[in-house]
Amino acid sequence: MMRSSTTSAPKSIQQQVLRIISKRKAIKPTRLRVSSELSRELGFDTVDVVDIILEIERNFHITIPDEVPLSTVGDFVTYVATHTPSHHWAA
Repeated sequence: MMRSSTTSAPKSIQQQVLRIISKRKAIKPTRLRVSSELSRELGFDTVDVVDIILEIERNFHITIPDEVPLSTVGDFVTYVATHTPSHHWAA
């Protein structure tokens, strides 16, 4: 099975996280890179990030604590991939 080049997250999780993030600012998911910084590169503010977290928590049935450092797209993908029970992300 092929893995994405920069993260070991299952493709379905990565695609869902990218879709949630891109919807928040109407950015094409193809413009998002795992290394993209939400605030500096993409112009997201704190409210945007909180809304993304809430959406991800709803979609994946997980809780993301406030102290988790989430500054890049990849941070979100990695957190979701490592905290989601495997049966939730069957494509």
